[in-house]
Amino acid sequence: MIMDRIALTLAIIGGLNWGSIGLFRFDLVAYLFGGQTSAVSRAVYTLVGLAAVWCVSLLFRERDDVDERA
Repeated sequence: MIMDRIALTLAIIGGLNWGSIGLFRFDLVAYLFGGQTSAVSRAVYTLVGLAAVWCVSLLFRERDDVDERA
């Protein structure tokens, strides 16, 4: 499903951003979009958070759905 791929991509981006914050104290999203409080940065953070919530649903889906597409 395309929504699954979009959510996974956004969750990976969020994870990489958190990794860069933890390791280097560098927030790539804030750097690219004008600080943590800018509207665009907050929108990106919100989308990443919603994607993570969507990815939780992947944990509880039937395995047959995934195997049929592979």
